[in-house]
Amino acid sequence: MTCSTRPTISQEFSIEVAENEGMPSRSGSKDVSPSISLNEGVTETLTLGLPKTRAATNEPRSAEEMPSIQHKDPTTRPIARLIARMTVAAGLIASMAFPVFAQDGTGPIPQNAQSRSYGEGWNCDFGYRVDGAECLALDIPENAFATGRSYGLGWECGRGYAAVEGSSCAAIPVPDNAFLRSSGYGWQCDRGYRKDRENCVLIDLPDKAYLTDDGSGSGWTCERGFAASSGACVPIAVPENGYLTNAEYGYEWTCERGFFKIDSRCDPVVLPANAFLVSESYGPAWRCERGFEKSENACFPIDLPANAHLDRSGNTWRCNPGFRSSDGACVLGR
Repeated sequence: MTCSTRPTISQEFSIEVAENEGMPSRSGSKDVSPSISLNEGVTETLTLGLPKTRAATNEPRSAEEMPSIQHKDPTTRPIARLIARMTVAAGLIASMAFPVFAQDGTGPIPQNAQSRSYGEGWNCDFGYRVDGAECLALDIPENAFATGRSYGLGWECGRGYAAVEGSSCAAIPVPDNAFLRSSGYGWQCDRGYRKDRENCVLIDLPDKAYLTDDGSGSGWTCERGFAASSGACVPIAVPENGYLTNAEYGYEWTCERGFFKIDSRCDPVVLPANAFLVSESYGPAWRCERGFEKSENACFPIDLPANAHLDRSGNTWRCNPGFRSSDGACVLGR
């Protein structure tokens, strides 16, 4: 016995079929239950049972022998097919109405392009730039070269030239007694000349001076022991017990150790007992020894109260932890 089935329904059901009423009954016949099982790809299983004797006698069937058919609503299958077909049709229409063009080096390789050395896609040859699905030649002006970059103009002016409105390269004007910088984007005056607007003028070097590499200033500085004044180098007056600082700014001279500056001279430092010299440029140029404190021009022993100690400087005291200062003494803190 054969039976047709729709393999899209993932259900199992059994159908019991009685013998045709017009067929003669056979005595002693046994129940025949032919079964049909579909392949693994088909999700339905049909089991056909033919209880002939029971059909001939019209005996009632039990609940377990009643036909049971469980499956999905058959009306949902045509709707699903219709949606799938409409989706495919929409994709085909979109592919024809909106063709895809290469915008970033993908798709078929055009002229003046080559496959990328890594990944998929292609790159335009040197001197070309991607434009849609093509590689178009760059309009490189004279005295310029291609950069190979996908941004900007795609070209730069050569050394000694500057871009003009992004369309051409003009030579950088270099005045007399000057040379083009190593970067190629400017110029610098020769040694012995200084920049004056767009020209290089000769430096007027005074006596007791030497040339410098400062092209923005005078281009010279005075020798040691001399100071610039009105375009000349004049001697620096150093007092007794003083020496030159060689500083470009600030004091031209300072006093030796043990002396301090007063007006244009260096006077000796009066060192009190229990004190030592310091190299500070301000103050009395001396400090009291540890355990002594300064009072006017002398150093006096520190009267250390109970529960106190000398601080880091050694010239005053502080109360121990848990105590506070009160009238020259250290009392318990509150």
